Amino acid sequence: MKAWELVKMAWSALGMNKLRSALTTSGITIGIFSIISVMTAVSALQTSIETGLSFLGSNTFQFSKFPSAIHVLGDEKYRNRRNIDYQTYTRFTRLMRDETEVICPKVWDDSTQAVFENKKTNPNIELCGTTKDFLEVNNFRISAGRNLSAEDVEFSRRVCAIGQQLVQRLFPQGHPIGKMIKLNGKNYEVIGTLAEKGGNFGGTDDNLVLIPITEFFENYGSRERSLNIAIEAKNQIVYERTMGIAIGAFRIARGLRPEDPNDFEVYSNDSLAGAFRNIAATVQIGAFIVSAIALVAAGVGIMNIMLVSVTERTKEIGIRKSLGARQSDIRIQLLLEALFLSLLGATAGIILGVVAGDGLALWLQAAAVFPFKWAIIGVLVCSLIGVGFGLYPAHKAASLDPIEALRYE
Repeated sequence: MKAWELVKMAWSALGMNKLRSALTTSGITIGIFSIISVMTAVSALQTSIETGLSFLGSNTFQFSKFPSAIHVLGDEKYRNRRNIDYQTYTRFTRLMRDETEVICPKVWDDSTQAVFENKKTNPNIELCGTTKDFLEVNNFRISAGRNLSAEDVEFSRRVCAIGQQLVQRLFPQGHPIGKMIKLNGKNYEVIGTLAEKGGNFGGTDDNLVLIPITEFFENYGSRERSLNIAIEAKNQIVYERTMGIAIGAFRIARGLRPEDPNDFEVYSNDSLAGAFRNIAATVQIGAFIVSAIALVAAGVGIMNIMLVSVTERTKEIGIRKSLGARQSDIRIQLLLEALFLSLLGATAGIILGVVAGDGLALWLQAAAVFPFKWAIIGVLVCSLIGVGFGLYPAHKAASLDPIEALRYE
């Protein structure tokens, strides 16, 4: 028989029992959907990793009590660490005087509400007590007005620089510079507005207020506060050297002995990206294992349905063989039927997986992608499953004795 005739016969055989074919392919669809949706979402997030995780400036690293937010396990391990206080920052600054000019302390409160006249924000503003170096080490710019100054910090002035989300909410007509706003009931003069930065992964960098760190401590206290300290190396050439010196200086500022382990975390954009990749790899492995189990189960289902089909069509196979059909023709037709079932499931799973994965990525404000590599792998794996699990039913059908098959009722 011609190859095209075998293809048409295999396709027609599937169409004779549409419901059974659809139920059989659903197992393949679920397996491919699970892996394609995860891989699509992870791939989409990885394309945004440079902008999404690069909240620190170039050549910048940071010390903190806790690991970066991307580490999701082990919080309890770090809670008993000593806080990084302002005195530690000042000692560390003196030790690093000749190595770098940019050392920026940061302390946060994420439950602040801003009010101007009859307009107010939600009580979820990121309030940061810091210095003038915040903009440089965190990739921010001033769009209007001025930055915090050394004098603002020295004299604990009640001034602030606000992000664009606050500008839009409190000053829809514009011109916020020089206006007085209330932050948790205390008056602050707006001296500058931050340029829009946008957000990633469901968050935003524009819901932010900067005030002098000394003013922050006066109003919010310092006892239970732990600083983050960002350090910017002079250039990429001395980056590693500066980090090594800074770690040693910070250990001295913390009063650690040579044999004591670090009781603080060090991270940079590269380490954040690496942590994300490790998490993504773990998620991918988990998705692959779950999908592999689902696909094997689906393959067993295909074999079972094909065996049932062979039994139902025993007489038909006997008639075809008596009319001259070769064993290879019967075998190829049954294999094509199994292959079509697998590929139909793979196609549906890929489409649904891409839609779900990109939907999640868009919700997290990452660019949509199409995982060509994983789609190709999915098609190849499903083809192997269809052929592999269809081989025995096809061989059984091809080996039927035509006389016995004609007698079958």
